[in-house]
Amino acid sequence: MLVSGRRRLLTALLQAQKWPFQPSRDMRLVQFQAPHLVGPHLGLETGNGGGVINLNAFDPTLPKTMTQFLEQGEATLSVARRALAAQLPVLPRSEVTFLAPVTRPDKVVCVRMNYVDHCKEQNVPVPKEPFIFSKFASSIVGPYDEVVLPPQSQEVDWEVELAVVIGKKGKHIKATDAMAHVAGFTVAHDVSARDWQMRRNGKQWLLGKTFDTFCPLGPALVTKDSVADPHNLKICCRVNGEVVQSSNTNQMVFKTEDLIAWVSQFVTFYPGDVILTGTPPGVGVFRKPPVFLKVSEGPDSTDGELWVRILWREERSEGSRNWNSCSV
Repeated sequence: MLVSGRRRLLTALLQAQKWPFQPSRDMRLVQFQAPHLVGPHLGLETGNGGGVINLNAFDPTLPKTMTQFLEQGEATLSVARRALAAQLPVLPRSEVTFLAPVTRPDKVVCVRMNYVDHCKEQNVPVPKEPFIFSKFASSIVGPYDEVVLPPQSQEVDWEVELAVVIGKKGKHIKATDAMAHVAGFTVAHDVSARDWQMRRNGKQWLLGKTFDTFCPLGPALVTKDSVADPHNLKICCRVNGEVVQSSNTNQMVFKTEDLIAWVSQFVTFYPGDVILTGTPPGVGVFRKPPVFLKVSEGPDSTDGELWVRILWREERSEGSRNWNSCSV
């Protein structure tokens, strides 16, 4: 066992040396683990679907969690920029495990009916002010982690969303100042148990939205300077290879700046906080007849250069079945 472990470590190091970094204009921050490393590390994904540069190896003084990285602001971002410009070894993608780009944020803020085309799908008026709800941070999982289909629900549904990650503390933030508080963007799934959301628990949404594993994120936090226009991104979701949601973030009723200004009237934003900005049309519950996820199915979402892959399993003691697919 010890010899085998050493061989894996040597192989990982040799492969890293064989993958020189190809400079990219996009900064794609990730949290990851690898067999030869102790605990989570921060890294840079070398393009969509690429390998990973170990930022903690580049500068051992950097924190090893994204929230701590964001709390230090420009000081840590400048280190990441230097790493982005350098010729550094790259860990092959097959050698790393991607975590959610942010874990255990202070809050996960969600927005209901924030796409014009999703409102039309439901035949309801476009909201005049944002409808806000939340998910517990314990629902967050990584982009390749299994999402559990809980035995308490038979109506688990998909919702692809653009997620905003906060980089700077603030309250009572003006819309004109809001982007200064944004670290970047990632992609999320607001996985939803429709029976618990719409009929159970007094029709309060929280329980239906916040089962463990109901908030896949990542893999990358794409910094705001790498996203030309977050409100003009293709956003889509596939189930078993079939496109079930396809829209554009230009359909958002309330843009990133509006949401930050609105929510910050009530709560303080902290670095690492996540805002799920709403979903486009095509969710299962509004199909005729409604369609819900089964054990062998799962969504795959793409959002411009942001993407997430999700594995699904049923929470049963006798085992599980995984859906495993990916497209960028």
